[in-house]
Amino acid sequence: MAGPPQSAFSYWQGKVPAGQKPRRPPIDDDLLVECLTRLEDDATPEKMSFRYVGALLLMRRKRLRLEETLQEGGREVLALRCAKTGERHLIADPGLSDVELEAAQDDVFRVLGWD
Repeated sequence: MAGPPQSAFSYWQGKVPAGQKPRRPPIDDDLLVECLTRLEDDATPEKMSFRYVGALLLMRRKRLRLEETLQEGGREVLALRCAKTGERHLIADPGLSDVELEAAQDDVFRVLGWD
């Protein structure tokens, strides 16, 4: 079909590029929530960064909701509630630099199969 039909009042046209890269797998919210729970008692900087970035992603997806922000030991802690299970998660803000944030995002994406 070339152009819109005569009776149309609006028209949209798009092209699908040939050889398009495969889509990324969907985000597995349950897997990320499980990771947050498993890493809860691990205070290593890499694990804390992973939990923080994973929690931010789950907040963006509305799986976790912010209840309040607390101060513990001079650090900001996010009190989050899981919309599906009602479970509460306390996630410490590790104060990441841009480079550290990018590395933590890469770790989360690797777990999701986006590498």
